[in-house]
Amino acid sequence: MPIRPSARIHATAVISPEAELAGDVVIGPYVTIEGSVKIGSGCSIRPGAHLVGPLVMGTDNSVYSGAILGECPQHLKYNGEPTTLEIGDGNIFRENVSIHRGTTQSWTTKIGNDNFFMVNSHVAHDCRIGNRCILANGALVGGHCNLEDNVYLSGNCAVHQFVRIGRLALLSGCSATTKDIPPFVIQQNIDTVVGVNIVGMRRAGMSHEEIANIRKAFKILYREGLVIPNALSRIEQEIQSCGPVRELVAFIRNSARGINPMRERGPGLAA
Repeated sequence: MPIRPSARIHATAVISPEAELAGDVVIGPYVTIEGSVKIGSGCSIRPGAHLVGPLVMGTDNSVYSGAILGECPQHLKYNGEPTTLEIGDGNIFRENVSIHRGTTQSWTTKIGNDNFFMVNSHVAHDCRIGNRCILANGALVGGHCNLEDNVYLSGNCAVHQFVRIGRLALLSGCSATTKDIPPFVIQQNIDTVVGVNIVGMRRAGMSHEEIANIRKAFKILYREGLVIPNALSRIEQEIQSCGPVRELVAFIRNSARGINPMRERGPGLAA
């Protein structure tokens, strides 16, 4: 078994002969590592976690008790093909998180770097999760979804399959979306846009000018009563030099599922 002698492995752990563990990996009691699983340096797998290969995990990841990573997808047409889960560096998978490997439609589920998956959150097959995303307790992501960097999914929210969520977008607690959420946008309830994520943009280091331009673009897109193509053309004419605004426009132009409408903002939501 290709495991470095210095790896700290509890006597009750069950580890496949196909597994490859870096020398400083810590494996807790009753962990199960099944099939071809490769775990990089600095990772900690806490008691009772279950990792299923083919799975490749980078460095400095923490997997907590009851988490299941790489199990086969919940897909009626899946026939046991050797699809994969790829995990980057510095991720945290808290208790009972589940992330499924891909199907034959894309073969791979991919998780980036420095993401935080809180208790009972779930990422389905064939998803792409960027960097520094937070999925709060009970957040559910359907198959084939794409979350860009710094997305925040609040507790017990749900994302429909094939949905894209743009950078620094936020889905509020107990909400759901069946359409794409553009970058920097806040959604609430079912398929309802309510504002822009000013707090998130500030925390991400965006400038005052960039945030002001996003707010201006948001007003044109959602408050001027324009159809989307006309709104995007007007945004491009009036705010040409702002990178985040170009990002917003490109995201919407490339949206296959479309975007949701807006309702009047609630208390504390800024637009």
